[in-house]
Amino acid sequence: MREKTLDYYLDLNYEVSLRRLTEEEGGGWLASIPLLPGCMSDGETPAEALANLEDAKKGWIETALALQRDIPEPDNAEKYSGKFTVRLPKSLHRAIATKAQEDGVSLNQMAIYLLSLGLGKSPRRRKVK
Repeated sequence: MREKTLDYYLDLNYEVSLRRLTEEEGGGWLASIPLLPGCMSDGETPAEALANLEDAKKGWIETALALQRDIPEPDNAEKYSGKFTVRLPKSLHRAIATKAQEDGVSLNQMAIYLLSLGLGKSPRRRKVK
């Protein structure tokens, strides 16, 4: 395992947020790394804000290392293969397979479609008596 040094953290692919500042906020651009609370910088242009953010990121990580604080790391997209195994009742398997056949799509496509529909719904609230 590679030692987690400043260079280790600087090499990680952190997601960056970039937005235009309003005139009330002073104008220009604000760049931040949401995973590192308070790690942000600004600039007159997006490029300047991003360049300044690299300095802010380095300072943020150096400080966290010196104080021996945990440093959040970005999710590793490689750990998600895009497949998983799930067990379900035979009746549900039959119902999904039948619906897929009726719609002329594969069982896999139908399962992905139904899962996506479910992700878009907000959880139901139960009334407490």
